[in-house]
Amino acid sequence: MFLSADIAKLLLRMSVGIMMLFHGAEKIINGISGIKHLTVSAGLPEFFAYGVYVGEIVVPIFIILGLYARVASLFLSFNMIMAIFLAYGSSLFTLAKHGAPAMELPFFYLVISIAIFLLGSGKYAVNNK
Repeated sequence: MFLSADIAKLLLRMSVGIMMLFHGAEKIINGISGIKHLTVSAGLPEFFAYGVYVGEIVVPIFIILGLYARVASLFLSFNMIMAIFLAYGSSLFTLAKHGAPAMELPFFYLVISIAIFLLGSGKYAVNNK
């Protein structure tokens, strides 16, 4: 029974970490000018935009490895809250073309990161707790 719970935690960590790394890689390849614009438009200092590199590259690596996964998942949660606020703030509950809320993907990452925080990293992690 516990083995399947640990495998589920590993699967959860791997899926959110790997998928978030794709977002981070896109930022490395194409830059963060769009995020800088959103940050400044929200009245925040432009240098806050560089936090996306931590939230979408460093944090996912920690989550994948299970290295301080609970702390890393809190950082990812904050990153997703900021993404939702910056990208969808005024149109939070508008529907996209496919019928789901426009902020569906960052909200999904937010919920998964909260689940990782609550569950911990499991047996298959660098520091398994």
